[in-house]
Amino acid sequence: MPALNSRRKFESTSAEKPKTVEELTAQNVATIVQLEAATHAGRTFSQRLSDRVARFCGSITFLWVHVLWFGVWIGWNTFPGTSRFDSFPFTFLTLVVSLEAIFLSTFILISQNNSGILTERRNHLDLQINLLAEQENTKMLRMLHLIAKRVGAEIDEDPTIDVLEQATRPEALVEQIKEAETKVTSEISD
Repeated sequence: MPALNSRRKFESTSAEKPKTVEELTAQNVATIVQLEAATHAGRTFSQRLSDRVARFCGSITFLWVHVLWFGVWIGWNTFPGTSRFDSFPFTFLTLVVSLEAIFLSTFILISQNNSGILTERRNHLDLQINLLAEQENTKMLRMLHLIAKRVGAEIDEDPTIDVLEQATRPEALVEQIKEAETKVTSEISD
């Protein structure tokens, strides 16, 4: 019981106890924002640069800059009376656009890799929280069952309760998923 009492002391001295669901969710959102800020703060210069370039390339401004650039380039090199530096079929423009595509695709891939790492961390955190919640729910179900027996409450025999009181084994779930995927894949290929 000492651990429970010390926990109660901690809870009662907490200055930021939420009083509404909105305050509780605001605390959760703030926690997530802090976790993501810490992740972003640890990025290297090249990672930050790649993210900025990828973000700009995905904007409408990028599109309009290219429409203007291509329009001026093609116009300059096709209108009579201008000094042409890249006549039709615009070989130099093709070279420049090809080089740009190579570099932009590299920046975008680096940015996607960074996003993938962040997504993987979020998924891992989500899995850990879900496993913890499952363990807590199993423990609460067992405790409620014991409390009901102790106070003499009549409980309808439900075999599902006995099953739910068992701890979930994630490795068994993974095997079930693999088996189901294999079965579906073999049915599709037949």
